[in-house]
Amino acid sequence: MAVDDRYNFHAAEKKWRQRWAEEGLYHVEADPSRPKFYCLEMYPYPSGKLHMGHVRNYSIGDATARFLRMRGYNVLYPMGWDSFGLPAENAAIANQTHPAEWTYANIAAMREQMQRLGLSYDWRREIACSHPGYYKWTQWLFLLLYKRGLVERKKAPVNWCPRCATVLANEQVEDGACWRCGTPVEKRELEQWFFRITAYADRLLKDLDLLEGWPERVKVMQRNWIGRSEGMELDFPIAGRDEKLTVFTTRHDTVYGATFMVLAPDHPLTLELARGTEQEAAVRAFVERVTRLTVRDRAEALDAKEGVFTGAYAINPVTGERIPIWTANYVLMDYGTGAIQAVPAHDQRDFEFARKYGLPVRVVIQGEGVPADGDRLEEAYTGPGRMIHSGPYDGMDSREAYRRMAEDFERRGIGRRTVNYRLRDWLISRQRYWGAPIPIVYCDRCGIVPVPEDQLPVLLPDDVRFQVGASPLATSESFVRTTCPSCGGPARRETDTMDTFVDSSWYYYRYTSPRDEHQPFDREKVFYWLPVDQYIGGIEHAVLHLLYSRFITKVLYDEGLVPSPEPFRRLLTQGMVIKDGAKMSKSKGNVVSPEDILEEYGADATRLFILFAAPPERDLEWSEHGIEGASRFVQRVWRLVTGCAEAIRGAAGQVAAARDGAVAEAVGAVTAGYAAGAGGRGLAGAAGEDGNAATDVRGGTGPAGARPGAAAAGAGEIQPAMQGWGPEEQALWREVHRAIARVTTDIAERMQYNTAVAALMELVNAIYGYRDRVEPAAQRADLLAAALDRLLRMLAPFTPYLAEEAWELLGWRATRGSVHRQPWPAWDPAVLEAGTVEIVVQVNGKVRDRLQVPADLSEEELRQRALASPRVRDWLDGKTVARVITVPGRLVNVVVK
Repeated sequence: MAVDDRYNFHAAEKKWRQRWAEEGLYHVEADPSRPKFYCLEMYPYPSGKLHMGHVRNYSIGDATARFLRMRGYNVLYPMGWDSFGLPAENAAIANQTHPAEWTYANIAAMREQMQRLGLSYDWRREIACSHPGYYKWTQWLFLLLYKRGLVERKKAPVNWCPRCATVLANEQVEDGACWRCGTPVEKRELEQWFFRITAYADRLLKDLDLLEGWPERVKVMQRNWIGRSEGMELDFPIAGRDEKLTVFTTRHDTVYGATFMVLAPDHPLTLELARGTEQEAAVRAFVERVTRLTVRDRAEALDAKEGVFTGAYAINPVTGERIPIWTANYVLMDYGTGAIQAVPAHDQRDFEFARKYGLPVRVVIQGEGVPADGDRLEEAYTGPGRMIHSGPYDGMDSREAYRRMAEDFERRGIGRRTVNYRLRDWLISRQRYWGAPIPIVYCDRCGIVPVPEDQLPVLLPDDVRFQVGASPLATSESFVRTTCPSCGGPARRETDTMDTFVDSSWYYYRYTSPRDEHQPFDREKVFYWLPVDQYIGGIEHAVLHLLYSRFITKVLYDEGLVPSPEPFRRLLTQGMVIKDGAKMSKSKGNVVSPEDILEEYGADATRLFILFAAPPERDLEWSEHGIEGASRFVQRVWRLVTGCAEAIRGAAGQVAAARDGAVAEAVGAVTAGYAAGAGGRGLAGAAGEDGNAATDVRGGTGPAGARPGAAAAGAGEIQPAMQGWGPEEQALWREVHRAIARVTTDIAERMQYNTAVAALMELVNAIYGYRDRVEPAAQRADLLAAALDRLLRMLAPFTPYLAEEAWELLGWRATRGSVHRQPWPAWDPAVLEAGTVEIVVQVNGKVRDRLQVPADLSEEELRQRALASPRVRDWLDGKTVARVITVPGRLVNVVVK
């Protein structure tokens, strides 16, 4: 059979995409008799085109899913679309099209790109959160939280454009102005819907300890966002008024050093205290300017601390002195009470502000080397020490004073111990069309009435007008006008839709039964598949998406609907793809199009480069040289296969072909073999004690065993006849088993695909080396067949098209089935530890000695033995050794000059 010695990736991709779809190769169902693995990437927003970050994310996930299928796991690997959201609505306004048209056209385009990449999703499970069959259950989730007392309607500040007469999302505010018309944005108080995530604050914090498979930096980010602080609320009377200003502080031991107060610009008392004073105009201008900024802009401006005196004074409750009340940009309303006691000697932010505005600095805790005079301080002192300038507490250790003051202040009624959280309730109201309608109606007689479950979904209407200055849902009479589910009288529907984070907070459950019309998910299937064993996504979602998903999971867990209080057992936050040292972006002109790369180099080379160029958690620098190198490797593998194909097919008597049913037996054999492995926290350590999802998330050792090891060879695996092998054959066979050990360990224990690919490249070099050194007539076809058998199975997760095409070329698909349904190869420790090998020692390329050495001798030990050989020393006499080149298991070449 004539075979093209150049791999035609265009033809192979088209061929195998069609064949795999026809065969249902990646279809999966729950099977309690097998260990499960749920592999998931964060589902994407359908923007219309994949970017290289997507390609990296999905290449990692697909390699993981393919590897674990071959390890005997029943792998759930689905894909869907985060398809509600603001960009679709903006496109509708700009193009006068319905958001659904734009969204579903983009989904079709991105699905095509994903399939071209060879991603092994079970596409039967595809979901889109903008489909009524999905958002019906998002509305059901809202009602569940409502019944559990976790939904609240209350006033909250929003961004308001007075010219467009509409609420703007933070993303629509640009430099404090409306993105559409440029009008300065105002802050207004509107009734909004909230999920009471704060009710779960302690559990969200405590259960982070369960997440042993999460990066520590992500857990730190979540802890900081929740922001649990133990401290006191202290009451400062306001001079000349009956009101008190309450502050939260974690350092009540420094209250004697409070020399001024600071209110957040949006604190309810800020403008009130300035009213009628000569400061009113300045305060009002400052408040309007700062509150127009987005949350992000305000955070970025914190380094440049600025503020205005309100004209009012407070009374320090322990010293009785009048201290000025300021408003400043570095105090936020969403932490504590939105007001602080400013102690510049012992808080760096207060210190910088005090120095800028000439406010007094009073030292009340003196550590070693700390001056007692605040004017001499160069920075705030935040450590422990001896109390000074603190009345009855002078001379006391500050840690003892901390405890005594808390007791004294509570007894005197000026403060109370409390726990404060930075976390705020989840604002889910969005004043836009393209989102899940909130299932609430308003009745003049009954008030707020939830829509009954049997009336879901509340469908988005089509008769809306996308225009500036009006909420689209409010323009639909057919939607707004309805009847009260309680009394049957006239009522109006809520015209807000839900935050898209609500959709993404539970989508991973829907994948288990995506077409179920009677419930959000099948409880039995969820108890089999969940929790997600490996979740993969960008670090930008390390807080909100993950926090909201954890919250919703805990609610569902309390309801008895899901098996685990945490949704994701292991988390990988992959690094970005960068070019020329910067994140790819159109504005920088450094974007690389995946479509162009796939067209020029093919899916196999693209995936291989993405996985080889950097460890998954680190940023990846795009390199034209790198993708070209990956392409050359793909072609090199193909030439190796085509060069061996005729000899392998002609040596049928040396090859033990798989028999009927052998593939299924092989998977079982491999699974059983790994069952004896020790526990661990690698990819394979995912299942619970019964082979299903555990109800805890503490890592765990499933029946498939977490630590990869040598298992019995699966039935149908090609075993070479080893009689009569010489050193070259033994050396190649050891390289095969060394590669299996390295690749398996790198993926299963460390998820380091870059080093796994490197090991495969070394194995390809070793096979080529064998063919170069051994005369064609003397080459063992059974050994080459066994080596390629294992090479292609290990390449399958990385280069799925190449592996399948080569597998078929060698005749194995007809007898053994798809390469992607083969068991993962096992290594034999006995081969790695086998006796001795003969090493050729050269000097300047000429053979000067042959040594018998242990097969597992290290390169350094091999180098030392070669240099110590008497025959070699004779050729080194009077010469300088420039370098020593070692090829483990084969030769040492000493270069002298």
